[in-house]
Amino acid sequence: MNQGKIKGTLRAYLLWPLLLSALFLIANVTVYFFNVRAGLIVSGFFAAYLIGILVVFFVLRNRLLQDLLGYAIDYNQTMKGLCSQFQEPLLITDVNGNCLWYNQLFQTKFLDNKKATAPVDSYIPELTNNTYPEKMDKNSDVHFVKDEIYYNTTIKKVHINQISGSATASSTLGIGEYFYLFLFSDETEIVHYIRENQEERLDMGFLYIDNYDESLDPLDEVRRSLLAALIDRKINKYMSKHDAISKKLEKDKYIVFFRHKYLKQMQADKFSIVDEIRNIEVNEGSSITISLGIAVLNDIYLKKQEYARSAIDIALARGGDQVVVKTKDNLLYYGGKRMQQEKNTRVKARVKAHALRESILAADQVLIMGHHLPDVDAVGSAVGIYRIAKSLEKPAHIIVNNVTSSLRPAIQTFTDNANYEEDMFIKGDRANEIMTSDTLLVIVDVNRPSYTDEPSLVTNAKHLVVLDHHRQGAETFVNPTLSYVEPFASSACEMVAEILQYVGDEVKITAAEADILYSGIMLDTNNFMNKPGVRTFEAVAFLRRKGADIMRIRKMFRSDISEYKVRAAAIQNTEIFMDHYAISICKGEELESPTIVASKIANELLDVINVKASFVLTEFNGKVFISARSIDEVNVQLIMERLGGGGHLNSAGTQIDGITLQDAAGRVRNTLQLMKEAGDLE
Repeated sequence: MNQGKIKGTLRAYLLWPLLLSALFLIANVTVYFFNVRAGLIVSGFFAAYLIGILVVFFVLRNRLLQDLLGYAIDYNQTMKGLCSQFQEPLLITDVNGNCLWYNQLFQTKFLDNKKATAPVDSYIPELTNNTYPEKMDKNSDVHFVKDEIYYNTTIKKVHINQISGSATASSTLGIGEYFYLFLFSDETEIVHYIRENQEERLDMGFLYIDNYDESLDPLDEVRRSLLAALIDRKINKYMSKHDAISKKLEKDKYIVFFRHKYLKQMQADKFSIVDEIRNIEVNEGSSITISLGIAVLNDIYLKKQEYARSAIDIALARGGDQVVVKTKDNLLYYGGKRMQQEKNTRVKARVKAHALRESILAADQVLIMGHHLPDVDAVGSAVGIYRIAKSLEKPAHIIVNNVTSSLRPAIQTFTDNANYEEDMFIKGDRANEIMTSDTLLVIVDVNRPSYTDEPSLVTNAKHLVVLDHHRQGAETFVNPTLSYVEPFASSACEMVAEILQYVGDEVKITAAEADILYSGIMLDTNNFMNKPGVRTFEAVAFLRRKGADIMRIRKMFRSDISEYKVRAAAIQNTEIFMDHYAISICKGEELESPTIVASKIANELLDVINVKASFVLTEFNGKVFISARSIDEVNVQLIMERLGGGGHLNSAGTQIDGITLQDAAGRVRNTLQLMKEAGDLE
């Protein structure tokens, strides 16, 4: 296009004298009308002018064009020389990425001084066709590393007519209508400074001693002082090793600051300070544990403090003895492999009971909900909250969308009882209809919104209470009115049984309510074989005093023969993986509650010698459910978290959508192998 303009201008420049000669001729004729002699003189000048024009146009034209051509050639060679000597690599390719031209620097850096014989992505894999810009007015940038040098490549799409006005140029060169121009720039120094800036920024965290009072208070004053000094020394020594600043805020609380580059070192040794503190001998059977919450955020310090507090809260909610690293988009967990110590004090239960009472009194009605496909622990704890609300003269309803065969006997205990209202149990759609802005929603036995029986209620609730005993994960409820999450508790029913003792003298539970609360504790402790504590048996003793009958409970939850056959088949086909992990598939298509049966099978497999953990998979409603159990040698919660689930150290699970049972079992095997190689399995 530009070249066409130059030709037109040159042609006009040469033709203008001829066009002016016509004007000159008209002037000459006009002079004849006034004076013939003057006209003749002008005609002589016109003839001389015309002869000169013709000489220039026909004789000197070729010499002029030759000079212009010589200038163009010299200009082209100069430009090619400048491009070849350009201080950054340059490359031109056709639309398919085939190299058409490149300068010497590109040949040196990317072709090893050889000629290009293949498309550019053969030499630079990052420069694939899908990185090329589709439009000429938009460039694309591609970043890649070669020989420890960081490059930024700017790719521009160019039309052939932008540099040549010849209609046959593209066909002559054989490159089509378009080609791509690649400009490479070295950004190694910039990347270095960006990384240095990132590594030098300060991260902050909070370090709490989980059980300071429980571990040190029973000791005599001298030993208590020595142990406190030893703990303080170990913490300061570890932090100083990583050039960190640690400041004691209280006797059991520290704040720490360190440069971000040292976080990788801490992660590499998996925060060994947690193990060092745990190895301090206090008394036989007890040890001191710490929790650390770290904020990794490139923001103001107030925001970092908020993230650090959130991280330490999560660590404590998961039972302590671990480190939580919180970034803007992710949570990382370290430690938490051992059973947390039970706290003997009931102060927290009493405080939470009082707060729950106040929340119920302020509401116009109470809705209680557990997890999807609720079990006896979820329904039992919900019944306990129902009794509190009714005793405080508040309307209350329990949401249960699906009543499974294992749960039906417990539900019938209340639906067939004239002392209970017909709408004691309702479905989720009905709950959505009656919910108001003053309704209190109480969530029991689950701390993940997506796992609740009716997640839409969580979204619509203005007032929310969460009571759960599972270790907290990344997904949590947003700003609940009251949150009571105790991972050391054996079950949600145990927590509610404690609350019932402190919520008020007017709350009196019936024998049927005591039965179902007792049943929930039995279910989650596997008949008191799975992490029962002192407070567990105290809760059971309270329920026994209120009329719980073990014979009545046993009759209520007997299994039919078809369930026994499914359990026997699953146990018979169990695979022992890596010598210590039992993996079984439960084919419970004919069962109404295959997930409950799977958990029973997982508990039974722990009775096999050398089995550290069991994983039972079953399919229900298009999803694969995995029940994981262990005694005390493996933290199955960490394993299930890798698969998108969670739970307890020795009782956990997950749900996987869009997968077969065999593929899900393969994921379990792969996860166990990866964790074994990383040293995350004991």
